[in-house]
Amino acid sequence: MKGRETMEQYQVTGMSCAACSARVEKAVSSVEGVTSCSVSLLTNSMGVEGTADSSVIIKAVEDAGYGAKRKGAQTQSNSSDADLLKDRETPVLKKRLITSLCFLIPLMYLSMGHMMWNWPIPKILDGNHVAMGLIQLLFTTIIMVINQKFFISGFKSLFHKAPNMDTLVALGSAASYGYSVYILFAMTDAQMHQNMDAVMKYMHEFYFESAAMILTLITVGKMLEARSKGKTTDALKSLMKLAPKTAVVIRNEQEIEVGIEQVHQGDIFVVKPGENIPVDGIIIEGNSALNESALTGESIPVDKKEGDTVSAATLNTSGYLKCEATRVGEDTTLSQIIQMVSDAAATKAPIAKVADKVSGIFVPTVICIAIATMIIWLLVGQSFGFALARGISVLVISCPCALGLATPVAIMVGNGMGAKHGIMFKTAVSLEETGKTQIIALDKTGTITSGKPQVTDMVPVEGISEEELLSIAYALERRVNIRLLMQFYKKQKRRRFMTILKLKTFWRLREMGFLERLIKRRSMVETRDLLRNMQKFHYL
Repeated sequence: MKGRETMEQYQVTGMSCAACSARVEKAVSSVEGVTSCSVSLLTNSMGVEGTADSSVIIKAVEDAGYGAKRKGAQTQSNSSDADLLKDRETPVLKKRLITSLCFLIPLMYLSMGHMMWNWPIPKILDGNHVAMGLIQLLFTTIIMVINQKFFISGFKSLFHKAPNMDTLVALGSAASYGYSVYILFAMTDAQMHQNMDAVMKYMHEFYFESAAMILTLITVGKMLEARSKGKTTDALKSLMKLAPKTAVVIRNEQEIEVGIEQVHQGDIFVVKPGENIPVDGIIIEGNSALNESALTGESIPVDKKEGDTVSAATLNTSGYLKCEATRVGEDTTLSQIIQMVSDAAATKAPIAKVADKVSGIFVPTVICIAIATMIIWLLVGQSFGFALARGISVLVISCPCALGLATPVAIMVGNGMGAKHGIMFKTAVSLEETGKTQIIALDKTGTITSGKPQVTDMVPVEGISEEELLSIAYALERRVNIRLLMQFYKKQKRRRFMTILKLKTFWRLREMGFLERLIKRRSMVETRDLLRNMQKFHYL
């Protein structure tokens, strides 16, 4: 069903290289009603803009030989969203690699160590070439079964006339395995006819170790790529962890703790000191200072009073607040930030699109070159085994499996490093253009500083001793839970001043006349600045 143009996010399965993402992108872009499509190999996600129905888009992906499903709405629990970003690929590939090595090492020992360097082998195998060939066949078959995903993906894409990087790996490994099996049968026949010269010749024609080594080495690369992919999503996962899981709402004049998904627009919720704001809302009762550094980067708490707005994931530092929910679920400020970062992961930089185009035509070109190489060697009089070995070399050596992920990984690492330092890129294009920037104009000092104010010096006014000033400041700081002066105290090693004044509340400080004494000893300008600063830090 067609309607208004929207942006939909999909999870795509079965992609292994840039050729796959290019194939999916081409298939979806051809659907009527789709205005733009961007496929991210890194996050296995796809962003589609247009009026096309989601079922039609999913069918287009499936017809291309891959799987797709529409991502759930953000109104679902944030834990489920974070669960989608969990790195499940790396542990699987690590297990595959370790298991493959357990069989590859004895295979290489038998085929290379013994044959080239005469390493010792069991007496039962010494001189029994057929048995050695059978053991190599067994080890190689096991490794191929362990890494069967290469063959499933490679041949499936080949049947859909869209060969990818896995196709090169599958063809190279399968060709080596198939030819080696043929040689094993030929060797068995020669052994039966007591033709030992032919047996020894065939013994050197085995390529079982090549088939197994190709799969194992490519698995190493895949595992490293998966680790890179997992690390680049940390910024998005850290944002999701900021979202509170529960909220305290008032229902039937009672405070009830409910899941965040049960909070609706118009509900009245309360936030106690030290708790996070669960959803966006408006303060209807109380005042406090909110730490909004998670959203704005501003380290100093911001004073809030009745009528002011509050945002989800901000921290209530002091007062008791009663608020009315205005935006919940995917409409909250935090959810919109998460969505923006997620959309940025699905966008492509111009350089990434170039890599996809290259990969799309590279694979079929390599296959044609490998076939041509075999034909040329056969025409010049070389044996089939010699020509096959050169054809396999072309397939394997020309297989740039990292090409499909090199550019997107670099882009996402840049996004991740930026997020780590408090910088968010809205799109991948913005990140690429940043590298060409020569002049930067900033309107906020917090952008180029740590954003954490520190007290470096203390200069008491005339009539107030240093001890008295430190005592009052420390009492105020303890009351409002602001630790601005703590590092200064420690630096100056003036712990003895910390215990001079023992006050339970700031109001007792007022009653004892400390504020009046402080104000009377200052000029009009100094008094005004003092009151302004105290109100700024929520001292009053």
